[in-house]
Amino acid sequence: MPAVSNSQLVDSQYGLQIEAILDSIREPAILLAQDYRVLRANRAYQQSYGVEGNCAGRTCYDISHDSRVPCWQANEPCPMLEAKATGEPQRVLHIHHSSRGDEHVEVELRPICDDQGDAICFIEIMRQTKAASPQVCGRGMVGRSSAFNTMLGLVQRVASSEATALLLGESGTGKELVAQAIHNLSSRCKHPFVPVECSGLSESLFESELFGHEKGAFTGATSTKPGLVEQARGGTLFLDEVGDIPLALQVKLLRLLETGTYRRVGDVEPRQADFRLVCATHRSLKEMVEVGEFRQDLYYRIGVFPIQLPALRERREDIALLAETLLQRIAGCDGKILSPEALMLLQRYQFPGNIRELRNILERACLLTDGELIQPDSLLLEGDVQAELAVPPTAEIITLDELEQRYLRQVTAAFKGERGELARRLGVSERTLFRKLQQLRSAD
Repeated sequence: MPAVSNSQLVDSQYGLQIEAILDSIREPAILLAQDYRVLRANRAYQQSYGVEGNCAGRTCYDISHDSRVPCWQANEPCPMLEAKATGEPQRVLHIHHSSRGDEHVEVELRPICDDQGDAICFIEIMRQTKAASPQVCGRGMVGRSSAFNTMLGLVQRVASSEATALLLGESGTGKELVAQAIHNLSSRCKHPFVPVECSGLSESLFESELFGHEKGAFTGATSTKPGLVEQARGGTLFLDEVGDIPLALQVKLLRLLETGTYRRVGDVEPRQADFRLVCATHRSLKEMVEVGEFRQDLYYRIGVFPIQLPALRERREDIALLAETLLQRIAGCDGKILSPEALMLLQRYQFPGNIRELRNILERACLLTDGELIQPDSLLLEGDVQAELAVPPTAEIITLDELEQRYLRQVTAAFKGERGELARRLGVSERTLFRKLQQLRSAD
């Protein structure tokens, strides 16, 4: 394509061809100029982002982020920067403000190049992910922090493949939920998801539980029993705490993975396995390999696509969202809410047990709370976290939005550094801080 201006591109035969391409895409899609301005938008985009008719001239970050600056200036990944540099398609995960509310969206950017190979405009396609929600949700994962979004982007990438995913992270970070999300997004989603707690499998039960056994194979085997590998046929086998498998049994797992076959205990006929493998561990498998506690060949076999799950203290921006979601999910807690002081206390706590500990804290607090408002003394946190509260306890009941605004006024008045550093210390993205400060100025 020869070099043309934006207006020439829209009005040219290429513009008509691109319009036809956009209309053929089922997901929301737009044609973008290099300055982030929308040149054309398909109907799905107009419906998703509430922009009826011609939205040409507006920027993508204004429409989808309600922002005044491009993503990269708000300290978020911008696919256009990399696409300009490489001329190759790019994918990132963002949170967009749509007509359905905030949602996680996988953004794919495809450059359109001129005869010299330089990108002159871009087609951007947006696909909502069902793996998680940035809003209070009845099931599945929730989160909106940058650490959570980075992890979710990796989940999106690996889910559509058959690659083995290895989930790494501390206990209580939600590894089984992530494994379930990978399964739900995969082509195997209509088949079983079979979790296996490896730390609970003794050496004598390993083969029987995993591969099954024939009647009479050993004392007590009064009937034929299919194993978990067989139950996972066509679906996903999730090996939780794979680092706890005894060294002597790791070779049997390796053989299953390398040959794709197994035998029931007491049977001589090999059976064909058919499952997608996801593993998880809170232990450092690399260190275990170095000291001879984990087979190196098995480590490389299961570590094709590692995903690091962030600890809860690394995603403090999500604590309020997680707490509200859990209060809706825990039996007997629906209708109860955290007081502003209780929420501040949770946001300062270190959570050595991560999300699992947060759930336990909230369930216990609900049992200790007679009314609907959970106070700090019902949380029973370890250590003297109460003394570190930035906002002193008060008898006044205010909304969480008002509490947040008061706190932002305090920290912005006292903090003299860069906005990016303030965002990092608050545990939010720079874009989120920018938007909250805009809202604060509007409120004032």
